This record gives sequence, C-alpha cells and structure tokens, in this order.
Amino acid sequence: MHHHITRHPGEGSRPTTAVGPEVEAGRPDAGGCRFAFDAIGTGWQIDTDEPLSGSLRRRVLDRIRRFDATYSRFRPDSLVSRIAAAPAGGRFEFPEDSLALFDLYDRLATATGGAVDPLVGRELELLGYDASYSLTPAPQTVRAQERARGRAIWAADIVRDGRTLVTQRPVVIDVGAVGKGYLVDIVSAILRDAGITRFVIDASGDLRHAGDRAIRVGLEHPFDPQLVVGVAHLRGRALCASGVRARAWGDGLHHLLDARTGRPARKVAATWVVADSAALADGLATALFFTEARRLAQTFDFAHVRMYASGHAEISRNFDGGLFT
Repeated sequence: MHHHITRHPGEGSRPTTAVGPEVEAGRPDAGGCRFAFDAIGTGWQIDTDEPLSGSLRRRVLDRIRRFDATYSRFRPDSLVSRIAAAPAGGRFEFPEDSLALFDLYDRLATATGGAVDPLVGRELELLGYDASYSLTPAPQTVRAQERARGRAIWAADIVRDGRTLVTQRPVVIDVGAVGKGYLVDIVSAILRDAGITRFVIDASGDLRHAGDRAIRVGLEHPFDPQLVVGVAHLRGRALCASGVRARAWGDGLHHLLDARTGRPARKVAATWVVADSAALADGLATALFFTEARRLAQTFDFAHVRMYASGHAEISRNFDGGLFT
C-alpha cells in the first residue's frame, strides 16, 4: 500500500511518542516516572510506574558501559578497536552477548545479499564517520588503495567459533545496524528480572514496550521534526526507526551504507519496523533501505512503514497503525 505524505489537518496534538530519525518522546500512558540519561552517544528514557531504585539504575548504566567497552568503534580501548588495530589479525574473545548479536548479523547479511554487514565500519570511516568524528571523506587516493585491497566481508573475512572471532587482517566492526536495539533488549531483560512488568524504553528511536495497555507512537517526518506522518499502536513489542537525516554530515553523506558498495542509501528516506525484539526491529529498519520487504519477510516476522525520498510511503498490511494521507 502506497501513500503520499502531507500534513494531517486533524492532528492537533502529538501522539504519546514521536519516533523517527530524531525523537521527541512523552511519558507512556501507564507510566509516571522517568529515568533519563545519555549513553552510547544518544539520549535514553525509561518510563515506569514507580521510580527505579538507585541500585537498579546503576545496574542498567553499568551494563550499557560494559557493552560500549566491547563494541564501540569510537573508543580506542574497546575490543573492536583492538581488532581494527591488529596488523595481522588474531583471535578475539567476545562476551556471551555476542552470540545472539552475531547470529542475527549472519541472518541479516544472508537475507540482504550482503547489504547489511558488520564489517561496514571501514567504509564509514572512509566517508568521514570515524572515531574522531572528522566528518571529512578520505582522499580519493586513500579510497582507491582500500578498493585495491578489497572490501572486508563478514561471511569471508571472519571465522566465528561461538564467542571467538578469528581475523586475518585489520577489520572495522560496526554493530550500528543492530547494536542499539540489542542493548534495549538487554536493558528490558534487566527490568523484567527486577520484577518490573510495565515500562517503555526509548533509546532515541529504538522503543521497547511492556504492559497490557498499548501506547500511541507518532512516526516523525524524516525531513520535518514538527510533523508526524502516521501513528503506530505499540503493545508488548519493539518499534525502531531509522532515517537518513539522523546522522548526516554532507551532501548525500549519512550513516546508512550499502555494505556491498560503500555508498549511502539514496532511494529511501526513513523506515519504521515493529518486531518482537528491538534488535530485530533495529536491524530490519536498516535492511529496508536496501532490500524489499517481501524478501525480508521470507526470513523474519515484522511489520513496517517505509518512506521514500520522493515523499511516497508504503505500509505493510500487518502494521498496527496508519499513515496520514
């Protein structure tokens, strides 16, 4: 189903949450207490009925810090930075959480024909999205040298044995397509372990809801944060959004790269995906920039909205919500 998006004249007040490449979030219908903080370079909000205890807050923050210490390519002391700096490669042991994370990447790489690949990190660096945030693309000579060396591919340049990764040369792992959603799932499990059954976690566009009462989520226009293009009703699932405006630094330069070509997406402007886990919703929100939904649906269970740069949008039949036309 395709729509052309215009402002909806009857939408006088914004829904509970607006989620898109940039997010303006409100409290969930069921919650009255908010724990807000910054982590992994973005803003987080956890809304619950009762305040989180100090010990539970510390547990959440410590878990996020440990995840960041492993997977952040912006920290020189992280595990993935050590892998990127190893001149001849090596054997590297990841924590237990890597099993499900890398399993999902295996499936996404296969389903997208290699468009979603965690070794896209070097391509991002060459475009300027590097550890120092230079936001300046590398000279053509450097990029030509990289092309001559051959693009690193997850399926070919990594040997994975459970939690152990074996590399033969420096490779730059970037888990940006899945990592934030996966971390939302980890925080969700911490809350459930503490006996909290109703909450909304909002990590700047990656949402996870728990509880009996659905919340209304506005789908923020990818080019105008004052507008919403539609609404989703979210209950007991995750909703993740991705868009070209969220991390853009030049003409046509943004973080959503096709790993097969190293080039930023052009045709699609924004995506929203609902799935049972935030990791899956996050990964599919990226995959939809490069792969048709019907192909992804052969492997994964999800609902989606996809908005094109032309202003047209599609919505899957199983999406609980609608677009304003």
